[in-house]
Amino acid sequence: MGIDVIEIIERYYGHDTDAGRLLIKHSRQVADMALAIAGSKPELGIDTEFVREAAMLHDIGIYLTDAPDIYCHGSEPYIKHGILGRELLDTLGLPRHALVCERHTGAGISLVDIREQQLPLPLRDMLPVSIEEKLVCYADKFYSKSHPDRVIAYEEAHKKLHKYGEATVARFEALHRLFG
Repeated sequence: MGIDVIEIIERYYGHDTDAGRLLIKHSRQVADMALAIAGSKPELGIDTEFVREAAMLHDIGIYLTDAPDIYCHGSEPYIKHGILGRELLDTLGLPRHALVCERHTGAGISLVDIREQQLPLPLRDMLPVSIEEKLVCYADKFYSKSHPDRVIAYEEAHKKLHKYGEATVARFEALHRLFG
């Protein structure tokens, strides 16, 4: 018996809002891909119920960011949506789900990345650790909220990550070897 992810989303986004509909569509795409991968990799022992919930909630913090092209009119920079989502889910008593929020951005964000790129984030590693965190992080790279009607090819996702440095690309490649 899992948690009601739609109820949680509607708590922050309201019922039937543009931002909420986009979040749900994107999250379902990520969840479907992650669950398909989990089903093809039984040897990894992935907790599929948790993956479904975490994939649905991984971007819960976007409404707090300034991203009008995806109907989000908050005041925070988009790069902070993961830590903002973590804070929301921590307050709901969902610490494991909260870590997925924090650790899914890019191919994870390292302390070195934060320092070198002077990102407005807490000074700590935000890298996916558990197999479930890694799977949601990986599946998320194939869907964009800005272009919700298409799947991003591996090559395009790989290319987009180059702007964040070679360490990010290497982390994505490692995720691809695990799940691709």
